[in-house]
Amino acid sequence: MIPTTLVVGRSASAREQAIAARMDERCNTALILEGMPDGINHFAPFTNDANIRIKRIAPGCICCTGNLTMRVTLDRLLRHPPEQLYISLATTQHIDSVRQFLTRPPYDALLALTEDLPA
Repeated sequence: MIPTTLVVGRSASAREQAIAARMDERCNTALILEGMPDGINHFAPFTNDANIRIKRIAPGCICCTGNLTMRVTLDRLLRHPPEQLYISLATTQHIDSVRQFLTRPPYDALLALTEDLPA
């Protein structure tokens, strides 16, 4: 099971900073980041490392419209499963729907949701 952390907070930059502070450079980590960066690269210490994969998706509700964006992005990342997965959400409005999506098949057998990371 892949430990999966939902990251919520004020801004994309704050969420990315919280993730970077918690990451272990020795761990194969995947990030799904909702929203565009603000020009500060919080992951600079990790960018030359093959152990990090970053996927950005446009801001919007990633649990709506059949979860298509989330499903495609997640399925692609899981082809080569990471040891740790962080999913940064632009809003907490539908966090319960995101949790439900991640705890249904096929993801229930692959992902283990951890405590949310506030930013």
